[in-house]
Amino acid sequence: MPSLDSLPPAQDPALPAQAASAPSPADVAVAQDSRETRALRPDGPEARLEAAVDSLFTRLGRWAHAHPRRLAGGTVAVLAGFAVTAFGVAPLAPDAAQLPRRQVIEAYQPEALDAQLDALAAQPLVLQRHELTRSADSADAVMKRLGLVDAELAAFLRTDVLSRKLWRGRAGKLVEATADRNGHLQRLVARYPAEDDAQFSTHFSRLTLERDAQGHLQSRFETAPLGSTSRLASGRIRSSLFAATDEAGIPDAIASQMAEVFSTDIDFHRELRKGDTFSVVYESLTADGEPVTWNQGAGRVLAAHFINAGREHSAVLYTEPGGRSAYFDLDGRSKRRAFLASPLAFSRVTSGFAMRFHPIQQTWKAHLGVDYGAPTGTPVRAVGDGVIEVAGPQNGYGNVVQIRHGGDKLTVYAHLSRIDVKRGQRIAQGERIGAVGATGWATGPHLHFEFRVAGIHRDPLTIAKAAETLTLDAAARPRFAALAQGLQAQLKVADALDGHAGLID
Repeated sequence: MPSLDSLPPAQDPALPAQAASAPSPADVAVAQDSRETRALRPDGPEARLEAAVDSLFTRLGRWAHAHPRRLAGGTVAVLAGFAVTAFGVAPLAPDAAQLPRRQVIEAYQPEALDAQLDALAAQPLVLQRHELTRSADSADAVMKRLGLVDAELAAFLRTDVLSRKLWRGRAGKLVEATADRNGHLQRLVARYPAEDDAQFSTHFSRLTLERDAQGHLQSRFETAPLGSTSRLASGRIRSSLFAATDEAGIPDAIASQMAEVFSTDIDFHRELRKGDTFSVVYESLTADGEPVTWNQGAGRVLAAHFINAGREHSAVLYTEPGGRSAYFDLDGRSKRRAFLASPLAFSRVTSGFAMRFHPIQQTWKAHLGVDYGAPTGTPVRAVGDGVIEVAGPQNGYGNVVQIRHGGDKLTVYAHLSRIDVKRGQRIAQGERIGAVGATGWATGPHLHFEFRVAGIHRDPLTIAKAAETLTLDAAARPRFAALAQGLQAQLKVADALDGHAGLID
C-alpha cells in the first residue's frame, strides 16, 4: 500500500489556477467545503490541527477516487495478513496425538457366575392381576382375563358353592389374583358390597381363594368393615346443585347428603341462587386399603359449609360416645329439626299454598297444600317421626298416606303410585313411605303435600324452619368444639381449592 507521502499534493484553492491541473468536479466540491470550514474555524493550535486532519482526509479521498483498484488490493492484503496471523497462532496448541497415553489392563472374572444364574432361576416369579367382574362372566371368562391357566382351579370354581359368588350376583366385584410363572393360582380375593343392605355403607364382602399347606384350594367368605380416607372439595352454583358437584368431582351421593343436611336451612327447590358457594369434607371408602367402586366410593359428609344468598350455613357430623351420629352447626345446635322442609329429596314446586285456578274443577279456590312435580316412582319420605294413620285410596287424593306426628300435627301425602307402609306402623323422619304418581284427581305425576295443625291447614314450606331444634348438652360441648375446630380448618382448605377435589389423608 503506498505511503501518504506518495499521494499527490492537495490543491490549495488560494493558489493560481495555472499552478494546478484542471480540478475535477469532486475536487471543486471538496475544496469548497474546506474553504467554508476554515472560514468558520477560529485561529489557534486546535484549529490548525483540525485543518491538518481535514487536509489529510481530503487527500485520501481524492486518491481513493482516482485509484479504486489499488485501494481494493490494499484492503485484501491487510485481511490476508490477519488470516496468516491466525493460522500462525493455531498450531501453538498441543497435538492430542502426541500427548502421553497410559493403558490400564485388569482381568476380571465373576465369581460363581453359574451359581448366581441358578439361584436367579430358582427365585419364585409372582404375577398379580386386578380385574372387575362383568354381568356376563363365567368361571372360564374370569380366569382368562386374570391370566390363569389352572385346571385344578377351573374344577374347583365349578364345584365349590362359595366360589360361585365370584361371578354370580352383582357385577363390578374387585378381584385381585396372585399366580406363579406358570399361571397357577396362589391366592384370589374378591371384594364387593355387603350382602346385607343395612351394611351397604359400613361393610364389604370378602371372598378369598387360596392354597393351604398341602397346596389344596380352599375358599373363605367374610364381612369386614370399610375403611375411609377424607376428601375435601368446593364448588359454585351456576345452574343446579348436581351440576356444581359434578363440575367439582363430588359424587352424587355426597350431593344428596348435603341437600339433606341443609334441608331445614335452604329450600333447594326455590332458594338456590346462581353464585352460591359451598365446601365439603367427606369420606372416601376403601376395602382393605383399595378404593371401592360401588356408590361412587363415597361415605358420609363429615362437614359442610354453604353460602346461600349471602347467608352462611355450616354443619359438622358429631358421633356420640354411644355410637349415634347427627349433624350440628358450629354453635352445637342440631341440624335435624322436627320436620324436613320437603317430602322429596329433589323436585320442583308446581303449585304453592295460595289461591289458584283448579285445573280440573276450572274455578278459583284456595290450594291448601304444596304440589311437587316429579317423575312417577320418585321416592316420597316422611317429613317427621310419627305413626301411619291412613294408608290407602281416598277419593280425589288417590293413594294417600297420613302420618300423625304426636299431639295435633298431621301430614298428608296424596296421588301416590304406590304405598310402602301400613296403617298403625311407626315411621321415622326421612323413611320412605311411597312413590310419586298420578292417582285420584291429578293431571300428571306429582305429589300433593299438606300440613295440618289442630285440623287447620298450614303452609308446609314455613313449618320446617319454625320447627324446634335440639342442642348438645354441656358435657359433650368440649369434645364437639375440638372436632368442629379441626373440620372448620379443613373447610377453609377446601375453599382454597376453587372448584376442585383433593385428598386429605
